[in-house]
Amino acid sequence: MNSILRRVSWLSLVVAVALLFVASGQARQQDGVDLVIGGDVGRPPNFAVPDCLALTPDAATAAAARTIAEVLWADLEFEREFRMIPRDVYRTIPPARSIGDLSFDRWAELDADGVVNCTVRALSDTQVEITARLFDIRSFDNKFSVQYTGTNTNLRRYAHQLSDEIHRQQRGVEGVARTRIAFVSDRDGESVLGLVEDRPVKEVYFADYDGANIQRLTVTRILNLFPAWSPDGRSIGYTSYLSGYPDIVVSHLFEGRMTTPANGTVQIHNSLSAFSPDGLRVAFNSNRDNSSDIYVADVDGTNVQRLTSNPAIDTSPTWSPNGQQIAFTSDRAGQPQIYVMGVDGTGLRRLTYDTYSDRPTWSPAPFNEIAYSSKTGPGHDIKVLDLSTSEVRQVTFGLGSNESPNYSPNGRHIAFTSSRGSGRKQIYTVDRDGKNLRRLTSTGNNEMPSWSR
Repeated sequence: MNSILRRVSWLSLVVAVALLFVASGQARQQDGVDLVIGGDVGRPPNFAVPDCLALTPDAATAAAARTIAEVLWADLEFEREFRMIPRDVYRTIPPARSIGDLSFDRWAELDADGVVNCTVRALSDTQVEITARLFDIRSFDNKFSVQYTGTNTNLRRYAHQLSDEIHRQQRGVEGVARTRIAFVSDRDGESVLGLVEDRPVKEVYFADYDGANIQRLTVTRILNLFPAWSPDGRSIGYTSYLSGYPDIVVSHLFEGRMTTPANGTVQIHNSLSAFSPDGLRVAFNSNRDNSSDIYVADVDGTNVQRLTSNPAIDTSPTWSPNGQQIAFTSDRAGQPQIYVMGVDGTGLRRLTYDTYSDRPTWSPAPFNEIAYSSKTGPGHDIKVLDLSTSEVRQVTFGLGSNESPNYSPNGRHIAFTSSRGSGRKQIYTVDRDGKNLRRLTSTGNNEMPSWSR
């Protein structure tokens, strides 16, 4: 087992160092005017993102220029704050010859309100410089400018950062383009070590919010389930059978080490971890007192407290945004339903009255709602409970079985597992109003998403 631990820790360190190298290479400089581009009354502004101008005459820079523009367009379109003009209609407009060289009259013919113009320059074999400006087509003004200098190992990250900055500056929205989604997958077709032949393993992976840049976290050839990001995005907790029994493992991505805060044993089984909003505590399910209950502990494994004490199965804890309450699943009324209590276990009350409700996830502020999986027939659908009004709205409607919802950090989107289509489990995202459905995975079975903060 020690060799497996060393192998997993080494891989976590490699992944973490790669991510840190990309992030630290971005030296940002903003000198634009902080003004907002508006659209016509009653509609969002029309934005366009033509290909970046390659300032270095080589194929790699030209490809980078296209990639950055394509990713930025998709990122801006995702939040639905702008009406993005399709890129295939740009062909009639002469490409820019410099960062400020725009055919304003031609873009106006396409009814564009704003255009992002950018350049890419190779500084060396490993370093690039990316400059971007957002122009108001009606006033000819440069409303926003930014420059990134760093490595060329993951060009998508520059587009993601630019998208988040434009959303913040133009619309006051915290975008999610730089966030990641962790999930469980059997995509590599491996079998569990030491058990029945051909029993598939489930390993933890993570990807960019849009499903790109998938990276494998665990390499254990055993069952790993229910990943959960820490609030600072530097750790992932998950349920692992690494020791032969289910226990909570926390992989500290930037440190190359793992911890087991629930302190499981052959007799004590722990699962379904959830970090508190301040990252100092973890809630989890455990059978340590001869029943399945909810516990909390400090992340170092100390100060363990039992919150529920019931012969029923209590599981799947999720924290409120202020850290004062925990919602969870319990079958104490006969079938699984969602309940809520204070962090000291007091004030218990039932929230749902469906046939079968499971896997609650509390939305970030300012929304005050809980998404969960509800049995609606042969399968499940995602529903959302508004805690202020007690109203329930359904987000998915009977296509496959839809389970394990998890909110984006801005609360505007939900990631979930669905068997729609081929019958295999895949990760999807959808806006909280049920629109903008997107499929993120396609290889193997993928499930149990967790969206980084």
